[in-house]
Amino acid sequence: MLARMSGNVLPAAHTPDPTTWSDNNITLAWLGHATVLINFYGVHVLTDPALFRRIGVDLRVATVGPLRLTACALEAAQLPDIDVVLLSHAHFDHLDTASLGALPGHPVVVSAPKTADLVPRHSVAGVHELRWEQAANLRTRRGDLEVRAIEVKHWGARLNHDGYRGYNGYVIRREGRSLLFGGDTAHTPLFAEHRRHGPYEAAIMPIGAYDPWIYNHCTPEQAVAMADAAGARLFVPIHHKTFRLSEEGFNEPIERTEAALVKERDRLAVREVGDSVVVA
Repeated sequence: MLARMSGNVLPAAHTPDPTTWSDNNITLAWLGHATVLINFYGVHVLTDPALFRRIGVDLRVATVGPLRLTACALEAAQLPDIDVVLLSHAHFDHLDTASLGALPGHPVVVSAPKTADLVPRHSVAGVHELRWEQAANLRTRRGDLEVRAIEVKHWGARLNHDGYRGYNGYVIRREGRSLLFGGDTAHTPLFAEHRRHGPYEAAIMPIGAYDPWIYNHCTPEQAVAMADAAGARLFVPIHHKTFRLSEEGFNEPIERTEAALVKERDRLAVREVGDSVVVA
């Protein structure tokens, strides 16, 4: 990893206001990195929450690890009560224990196999570990949400010695509508198989950290191709502009994404940290 340990943190380009979102829509906001806040017809879902200035080892009084390039678009206190958290895998930039401990609402957590031990239990209502193609129907105070784990191409170890940990993407479904969350993934033909769980209003896909980590992270063009293979209507790019984890430039991933979608500009749902969009 080519992590940045010091320097200034840029503010998010936009600050979404979830209090204005209608429970009669599916609305999402990219808060930074792989963290997306979703109002899914009233059920509040948060993906891979990383809310603070640093990720890494949580010492309770501080976190020791890489510093953000761009601040999270919302602080923990600005979030609505979260009903469901989706954790794709155990890497520090996706499973941040300090952020999980700060979430309002005492949410239910869905995680990959053999990762539940990392979740701070005092701050959540429970943890469901799902294997690929396993699904759970979660009952929340705002209604039910179906979550299905799907296979992607990545790895799940938090440290070098725990390669037994799993890694997931997810399909979430409610009221006959579905979203796809790709988590972290390299290029793989698996997304054509995931098409059967759609159709998808949007695919939330990683577009950064591919240089030189191409065997574990996809390029923007590959991310678009996988979303196309899955049959997603809108494309929501994540995993860029937040932490320095690789060699590509700050703006390169989104510029390449825009080029890949130049003939379908309306499919690109967000561009900047803090952007929000109504997808259904």
